[in-house]
Amino acid sequence: CHTATIGDYTLEGHVPAADIRRLVAESPAAIGLSVPGMVSGSPGMGPESERDAYDVILIGTDGQATVFTAYPAA
Repeated sequence: CHTATIGDYTLEGHVPAADIRRLVAESPAAIGLSVPGMVSGSPGMGPESERDAYDVILIGTDGQATVFTAYPAA
């Protein structure tokens, strides 16, 4: 229920707007971004000041997953 497309990219999960802007600006060879799970403190999931640590994952066109941004617990 949290899937979107921006141009040729797919976003899955509670991806922060800053990461979406960075994705579009950098235009990497990728399928898109994902935030697996319903992480407390991610966008729309409670206060960021009390968030759990989570990673935004970049899914490359080759299917490889790498950390795009790591958010520490707050």
